[in-house]
Amino acid sequence: MLSSVDVYGLKWINREFDHKSVHRFTYVNQFILARKFSPRISLQLSPVYIHRNLVKNDDYLNEIFAAGVGGRLKLTNRISLNSEYYYLFTRDDIDNQYDSFSIGFDIDTGGHIFQVHFTNSTGFSDKAFITETSGNWFDGDIHFGFNIKRVFTL
Repeated sequence: MLSSVDVYGLKWINREFDHKSVHRFTYVNQFILARKFSPRISLQLSPVYIHRNLVKNDDYLNEIFAAGVGGRLKLTNRISLNSEYYYLFTRDDIDNQYDSFSIGFDIDTGGHIFQVHFTNSTGFSDKAFITETSGNWFDGDIHFGFNIKRVFTL
């Protein structure tokens, strides 16, 4: 189970509306089902419920239901191919909302893990990449991202 709370931290665009602090919150809940089928193959299924306290207008929904599926294929002992896709069961009534899809590699150097990925999403938080993906893979809206992971122990 994964739960998170996102807080909108920017200044409000519409200052005529009486905004309250509670309007800044979005809640994300995922139930994560994962299985390692072999030393090389792992799969994950994640049903998702998202509640946004405040939406832009009547074209947007407060409650979103989605399902994510992801997988990992170890190509070598140190390199893996990873992919993730989120399907939106409930969608905002806007033209530029797409399902999030990403594909990438993890490269383990022994001390660091370098992650490179390509995706049609620009957001990093669960709320952003699941509900606010405006890029379409088929139109070439592909973005490159990378992470470096390092575990420090004391």
